[in-house]
This record gives sequence, structure tokens and C-alpha cells, in this order.
Amino acid sequence: MKYMLLVCGDDTADASGMAPVEPWVEELGVERGVRLHGHRLRLPAEAVTVRVRDGEVLRTDGPFAETKEYVAGFDILDCASMEEAIEAAAKHPVATIGAMEVRAFWDDEDAEGRIRHLDAELTEAVRERDLDRAMACYAPDVEVFHPVSGLEQTGADALRKAQEQWFSALAGPADREVLDFRLRVDESVAFSHALVRLRAPLADGTTLDSVTRVTTGYRAAGDRWLIVHQHMSVPSDAGLPPAGRTGS
Repeated sequence: MKYMLLVCGDDTADASGMAPVEPWVEELGVERGVRLHGHRLRLPAEAVTVRVRDGEVLRTDGPFAETKEYVAGFDILDCASMEEAIEAAAKHPVATIGAMEVRAFWDDEDAEGRIRHLDAELTEAVRERDLDRAMACYAPDVEVFHPVSGLEQTGADALRKAQEQWFSALAGPADREVLDFRLRVDESVAFSHALVRLRAPLADGTTLDSVTRVTTGYRAAGDRWLIVHQHMSVPSDAGLPPAGRTGS
């Protein structure tokens, strides 16, 4: 379960004796893997408050409300329970002079399920050699590195040309089997590491049978996820098609 930790400072408090934040970040982020990310915010005096009334945009320099307490930063935590999140918040140095507001994310989406469905869709597209269906899995600004050509394709147009070359090297359906799939999802980005076995008859009369390690980066695009980065590596003796032909 993910939690937003709002770090609320107090401009009347004496922070001279406050412990440094870096050890907390090291323990929660590096050692325990509870803190996903976070950042400090500029002071309220530098804020801009925006309202729209009767179609007119009203801008006010400064915070939404005058108060001695203000949000000085935030952290995203991934904890098993609210109690664990509270324990993490209590260890934050600012808790000794200010306040920590812990709020659970509104968890009404199955991001992991959607990404796994996207990978399954890519598998079906490769099996049927359906170029349009395969390209629908990628973002327009995708960057893909193919081990066969040793080149990086930047953008959907370049990737489409590479995929066309790849499909033209096949003499029949390609079997894409995901042997291992590990996924880490954040709010708008995700990464997966997988072992993928590709088997297919080739146009030159030989047969492709190789295991590829695939690292994939995803980005949330509205209510769906798209692939924005993909890096594939294979053993040097994998028996892939000739250089210049690329795979998915």
C-alpha cells in the first residue's frame, strides 16, 4: 500500500537542533526499500495560488492560506500497513519540530495487472506478426535497443521500420514465451525485468530459438500504460537472424 507523507514545517520552530534528514532517507530508501521517492518544496512565499472564477484565471502570489505550518516536502512510502507508515513518519527528523501527515493513496487501479496485460498483448502481436497491434504497445517517443543490429531505435517510426524487418525474417508465427517476469510499479512509471524465449521458423530455412533478457520501462498515459524504453540482450551464440533484423 502506498502512502503520501506530507512533511509539515513550522516557521516559528527552532530547527537548529534537528537531526539531519539524510540518515532517514538512507534507512527507509536504501536499506529497507520503504521510501520510493520524495523531494523538498520551495518556501510558501514563492508559491502561486490559482483559482478560476467565471472563466477568469485568478493568480495570487503566496500560499493558499496564511499559517505558521506549511508543507515543506513530501515522501512516497510503500508500506504493509498504516501502522508501518506511521512508524516511518515518526522517525523523520521534521516530526520533532513540525508535523507529518500520513495519507493512504486512493487505490482503485490495478496498475500491475494492466502492465501484465500489456505484455500479454505484445506476446499475441508477435505471435500473429501483427505490426499495428505490436506498435500500439509503445509510446511515440519510445527508445528500444535491439541486440541483433546493435542499434538503438528512437521514436515509433524508427521502431516500426525495425519491426517490419523483423517480421519479414519470419516464415511463420513466432512463439514468445515469458519465462520470468519481475515488475516494480510506481505512480506513473514502472520497470520490468524478464527472460523471454523466442521460437520461430525463419525465411532462410533455419529456426530461431533464443532466450533474451528484456528490461522494459513503462509510463502511465492517461488510463493506460505504454512502453517507453526497452533493452534486450542475448548470448553471443543465440542464433538470431542476421544483423540488421531486429526482434521484439
